[in-house]
Amino acid sequence: MVGESVSWLWKNSVTREVVCLPKKVGDLVWPRKVEGKEVVSKVVEVIPVDMLTIPSYARWFVRIAGISGASAVALGAYGAHVFYRREYPEELKLVYETANRYHFLHTLALLGVPLCKRPKLAGSLLVAGTAIFCGTCYYYALTGSRNVRQYTPYGGMLLIIGWLSMIL
Repeated sequence: MVGESVSWLWKNSVTREVVCLPKKVGDLVWPRKVEGKEVVSKVVEVIPVDMLTIPSYARWFVRIAGISGASAVALGAYGAHVFYRREYPEELKLVYETANRYHFLHTLALLGVPLCKRPKLAGSLLVAGTAIFCGTCYYYALTGSRNVRQYTPYGGMLLIIGWLSMIL
C-alpha cells in the first residue's frame, strides 16, 4: 500500500483537485484547461491524506536530518562563540565556516531524500558524504592537523554522487 501511494505521487502531478481538498465525492473542482478547453471536473474519488505518507524505510533519513541539523546548529554556535574568538589562523576559520555551511545545506537535502525514487541510495550517499567531507574539515579546523585532510575530496565526491542519485 505504501509503495502504491509513493508511486501515485510520482506518476500524477499534484493538481487543483488535490490542492483544494474536496470534502466529498461529487464536488465540483476549479476549472482547468485540458487540451486548450476549459473544463470543470467532478471529484470521482477523494484521496485520503495517508496517500502522501513517507515509506517507513525513508523516515530514517528525516530523523538523521534532525540529528544532523541539531549538530550543525551546535557546531555553528561553537564556531561563533568560541572558535572565531580565539587566535586561530584565518584559513582554519574559513575551513570551519565552509564545513558548517555544507553541513547545513546537506542536512536540508536529507529532508528531500524520502521523495526520491531510490531514497536508500541517495540518503546513504548524502549521509556518508556529509560525515566525511564536513567531519574532515571540522577536524582540520579544530586541530590544525592535516592527516585526515586527504579524505575530504572523497566526501565531496560522495555528495556529488548523492545529488545525482536523486534524479535516477
